Amino acid sequence: MEAIFHEKQEGSLCAQHCLNALLQGPYFSAVDLADIARQLDETERLQMAEAGTETEGYQHFLKQPSNNYDDSGFFSVQVIDKALRVMGLELVSYNSDNHISKLARSDPIKMKSYICNFGEHWLTVRKLGNQWFNLNSLLTGPELISDTFLAMFLAQLQQDGYSIFIVNGELAECEADQLLRLCPAVQPIKPQLIHDNAQTKSNKSRSSPPGASNVETDDDVQKALHESKKMVENDDVSLQKALQMSMEGFIEESVCRIETACASGSTDTANTSGTQTVVNPGNKTFTSDKTTGTTISGTTSDCSTNTQTVAPDIDEVRQKRLAFLNRLGDTSGGDSGTNETNVKSTDIKDKIEQKCDDTTVNGTEGSEMNEELSEEEMLKQAIEMSMSQDS
Repeated sequence: MEAIFHEKQEGSLCAQHCLNALLQGPYFSAVDLADIARQLDETERLQMAEAGTETEGYQHFLKQPSNNYDDSGFFSVQVIDKALRVMGLELVSYNSDNHISKLARSDPIKMKSYICNFGEHWLTVRKLGNQWFNLNSLLTGPELISDTFLAMFLAQLQQDGYSIFIVNGELAECEADQLLRLCPAVQPIKPQLIHDNAQTKSNKSRSSPPGASNVETDDDVQKALHESKKMVENDDVSLQKALQMSMEGFIEESVCRIETACASGSTDTANTSGTQTVVNPGNKTFTSDKTTGTTISGTTSDCSTNTQTVAPDIDEVRQKRLAFLNRLGDTSGGDSGTNETNVKSTDIKDKIEQKCDDTTVNGTEGSEMNEELSEEEMLKQAIEMSMSQDS
């Protein structure tokens, strides 16, 4: 959009702005157009003088102001047409019977440009690249017009009283044509009329004392920056808190897992009362049940570091067992005093010794025993065997 040549309205020089917008450059000035207007006035005067300088019509013509320009900067359609003829272009009425006019009415986008006039105002509608633009000098900038909206735009101008002219001829290639072909314009916000824009600024300036708008703007900017900085800081604090809570949760979860694993190992050890743990060189743990003499194999737990593993001597266990059986035999003999009891005691001792031997053998096939059988448990086994013999 910046590559499009667009002059904003100055005084009543809309004809100059219209021509320069059409040609996309400062080709004409007010002085140039005034010279063309004077030439036209002189041509008209000479035509009127042909009938006689003393005629009433000629005298009336001399008293009338020029129809081609005035001091305000207005120029007639004849001035614009002659200026365009210098550039090899001509104006054709949009409503004429010319074949160009008929083609334009049937499909306006097939033309290259239009010049529109209403009263003393002139404006240009031109195609640049592959897009149409309203180059009205009363606007703050060029207005993009879509191909589908062009016919409606021209129809609206006619309803508003504008006279539309087709610019017939080949327009010179300009910089905007090349750039807009490569990069088409996009205009999300339409330009405003200069009068409306100036009125809006004037109302703002009247509603506030001089310099207040700048101060308020600066204050608003500072507040916005402060709020933005505060939001960033809050976000940083929240992020740090979230990270800290995440780390704490991870640590607590890890500790709970470790404690759970250790508690599970301790529970297994506590529930298997009378079970001994033997560690072998292959990092395997074999548990032997004291009451049944069976061996249960499992894996070594990392949480069993507090369990003290003892590898007792088999001979020592055997000696203690024999001593217990001897005491048991002495007690049984003193109580009954009969040979039958001694026989039963001897049988019981033999069975207990055989049972213990089996237990020792079974417990030491895969590993060594971790604890010795208590005397109370051996006594219970002896009583149970004695009762089974009596029955």
